[in-house]
Amino acid sequence: MKKLRRTGIHDHHPAGYWFIAPSMIGITLFYLVPALMSLVMMFTDYSFMNKGDIQFVGLDNFRRLAGDASFHNSVLKTFIFLLTVPVSLIVAFPIAYILNRSVYWAKLLRTLYFLPYIMNGVAIAFVWMLLFHPSLGPINGALRLVGIADPPGWLSESGTAIYALCIIQIWIMVGYNMIIYLSSLQEVPKELLEAATIDGARLWHSIRYITVPLVSPTTFLLLITGFISAIKTFGIIQATTAGGPGEGSNVLSLYIYKTAFRYYEMGYASAVSWMLFAIVMLIMLVNWAGQRRWVHY
Repeated sequence: MKKLRRTGIHDHHPAGYWFIAPSMIGITLFYLVPALMSLVMMFTDYSFMNKGDIQFVGLDNFRRLAGDASFHNSVLKTFIFLLTVPVSLIVAFPIAYILNRSVYWAKLLRTLYFLPYIMNGVAIAFVWMLLFHPSLGPINGALRLVGIADPPGWLSESGTAIYALCIIQIWIMVGYNMIIYLSSLQEVPKELLEAATIDGARLWHSIRYITVPLVSPTTFLLLITGFISAIKTFGIIQATTAGGPGEGSNVLSLYIYKTAFRYYEMGYASAVSWMLFAIVMLIMLVNWAGQRRWVHY
């Protein structure tokens, strides 16, 4: 060790700080400083309309949250939207499993499934608005053909808008999850599967007791990143429903945006933002605590 210290291997070269300086400056200016500012503002009634007049109101913003029906509705809609994460994983895994085997046009099918994930969000919104059109859309047309005389209005009804958005989100995320599962499935030792087959295990048993446990770290990763991605989703909701009709799809990210930049209540929006942060942390902690029971490293 003494020799290594003398040769300077354990020393930090000053040039390294110059290389990371641009990233550190960006993180400080665009993440840390706004986060600290919102941490202070959540205890104020600061508004753009007050022309810089800031009054500290203590915990009044959180007392308002407790009785705010719109906030409660946004939390409910956010949790409904988060259900898209496990559903997209359940859909993606069998697709990845099939495409990992010898099937015709496997590469073409992988590309087609992955396309929605890299498509422009506004283009996706436009296509699905046409598909979900209450009277002219092909989805309702198909439902009428099978005997459903009064199909739902999808994006145009308050009661169904959030579920229509869930369908769009699942459609977007399945391709990404499928690609990650594919890379994980290719790491499953074939010797194990062959040994199970020789011992008389059926396909379902091989999947249940060998494949699924071996890809469980990937499932855990996709769950964590999927929850974070879903809870931050903004563009596709803003482009299709803007949180409506009424408050039918007003998830927390939309509620924060409207409170801050439509009603200019920056103090209250900061309080909602930190509540969203607390919800994200709670979900992460629950997942982290539960992963010991089902994730096999």
